Order: sequence, then structure tokens, then C-alpha cells
Amino acid sequence: MPKEIIILKLFQEDSPGVNIVEDESNTKGESKTNATVYKEDCEESCDIKTKITREEKYFMCRNLQNSIVSYTRSTKKLLRNMMDEQQASLDYLINQVNELMNRVLLLTTEVFRKQLDTFPHRPVQSHGLDCTDIKDTIGSVTKTPSGLYIIHPEGASHPFEVMCDMDYRGGGWTVIQKRIDGIIDFQKLWCDYLDGFGDLLGEFWLGLKKTFYIVNQKNTSFMLHVALESEDDTLAYASYDDFWIEDETKFFKVHLGRYSGNAGDAFRGFRKEDNQNAMPFSTPDVDNDGCRPACFISDQSVKSCSHLSNNTGWWFSQCGLANLNGIHHFSGKLITTGIRWDTWTKNNSPIKIKSASMKIRRTYNPYFK
Repeated sequence: MPKEIIILKLFQEDSPGVNIVEDESNTKGESKTNATVYKEDCEESCDIKTKITREEKYFMCRNLQNSIVSYTRSTKKLLRNMMDEQQASLDYLINQVNELMNRVLLLTTEVFRKQLDTFPHRPVQSHGLDCTDIKDTIGSVTKTPSGLYIIHPEGASHPFEVMCDMDYRGGGWTVIQKRIDGIIDFQKLWCDYLDGFGDLLGEFWLGLKKTFYIVNQKNTSFMLHVALESEDDTLAYASYDDFWIEDETKFFKVHLGRYSGNAGDAFRGFRKEDNQNAMPFSTPDVDNDGCRPACFISDQSVKSCSHLSNNTGWWFSQCGLANLNGIHHFSGKLITTGIRWDTWTKNNSPIKIKSASMKIRRTYNPYFK
């Protein structure tokens, strides 16, 4: 036995603490081994937990994604249903509006038909010098209906349409002015009254030029018939057996013959200053009313009869008692603001006029050939 081993054994027998140290070393070794095992177990457990957490997250994401897809589909379906319901409601409203518009058109057509006394809606393709000439030309062959005709008076540069009344008192009347319901604005300037305006199937002013050509044909004379209707549907008229106007250089000065009728002679009035016969035509921009520098109407100073009559045109004379082109209402403030024929009265007050018309027809003079 080697000498070092013998000494070590003797030392261990004499020194029991050496065994303790050895035991402690063994204990430390065992502890170190246990820690390593625990660490390995912990790492294995952490790996398992990490794996479980990842799977849970995956399933959660899948579930959330499926929920979003399902919600999106249901939302789209809901929106589609709402849009379908809205479109159905919109289609229903459109149908209702179209039906109402059709009813309005039918009612409007019916109103015009009643107002026009069954006048045809298209011009009759028959030419003549005026409505009396057409009546005399084709009236002996067949009944001439009232309605729109094309005429070409002597002196006119081109033909034009007119409304012919072929029924009233034997027919042959050329309508030169008509007021019905106030749809057409008669607050116009000189150029408008010169050429005419409005709708020949409703309210209109034929035009000073056209009227001049009609009444100034060779070997002819014309009478004027004024028809009036009050707000309570009472009828009245005023006729003049000779009617003509001068040319534009004289501002279409009006000339009237003998009066007859039941509405009174408003053109001539009651006083000398009321007389509108032989007066030129006036408009807001062309003043020929004789008020220079001013006229006094009901103690009111008036510089323009047209302005006093709401900028309408007429044969004014300081300012007179007649204006069939006045605005289509009766204001109650000034008599001069409405459609006026102030010799037609009731209880000493002018009657409120609802509608009016002016028409002309040839008179037969034995001296004319």
C-alpha cells in the first residue's frame, strides 16, 4: 500500500470532520443535480405552455375571423334589405308623383278646353286676308270652325296666325286681345306691344303691327267688339261700328266710330279729359298719354298713366276710364290698377272685371266693291 494512502486513512480515522466535508461535497453534488433536473422540467413545462398559448391564440384568431366574416355577411344582407325597402318606397312615391302629374295635365287640358269653347288646338291650314275673308270664302261651302287660322293681310310682309271666332254673331271675328286668368303678364314694353305676346289659345295681345295691317286693307272697314265678364259672371259688351289705327309713326293712334252696347262708352268717358278716342298708344318706356308735366287723378299727381296702371300699355288720355290690359286683379287701392271699363257700374261703382276680349270683323259698306 502506498505511503500516501496509509497516511490518509490514519488521518480520516483521527479526524472525523473530514467525512463531513466529503459528505457536504456529495450533498452539493446532489443539489446541483436536482437543480439541473428542475431546470429541465421547468423548461419543458414552459415549452408546453408556450405551445398551448400559441394554439389558443390561433383558435381565438380563427374564431374572431369567422365572427367578422359572419357579421360582415349579415350586415351586407341587412343593408341590402334596407336598400330594397327604400327603393320600393321610392318607386311607390315616383308612381304617385307621376299619377298626380298626369291628373294635373288632364285637369289643365280640361280647363283650357272649357275656356276655349272647343276651339281646335292646331291651326286650320286655310289662308285668307283676315277671319272675315276666310269665313266668306269657305263658309258657304262648309261650316267654318272657330280656332287658329293663318292669314296674310294686304301690306303685311309675311303671314301669321290668329284666333278666329266663327260662332259669335255670325262669325268672322279676328280676336286681337284676350284676358282670362292672369297667367300671361301684360306688364310689357313698347316692343312687346308692337309685335304681340302671349298664347293664342289662352291670354294674348295680337300686336299693334298685325292689327294695323288687318284694319288698313283696301276697300274694308272694321268694327270693334269688346266683351266683358264680371267676377259674379255677369256679361256686358261695347261695340264700335268703325275701328282703325294709324301707323307706327303716329304711335298707332286709335279711331272709333259710333258706340252701342250695355257696358257704356268707356273709351270716350264722361268728361272731355276722359276721351281716349284719337289717342296714341302708350307703354312704360314710350309715354304718349298727354300728362305733361302731370295729370291729377283723385287729387294725386301722375306723370305716367302706364306707370299708374302697373306698367301696362294702352291708349291712355289723362288717364281715362278704360284699360283692358291692366293687371288681372282688383286691388281696392286705386281703380286704375285693374282691368278697367269704368262706365260699367253697379251702385255707382265700377264693376270688378274677371275676363275681357277685343275682336274685330269687317263691316259691309255698299260703296266698297
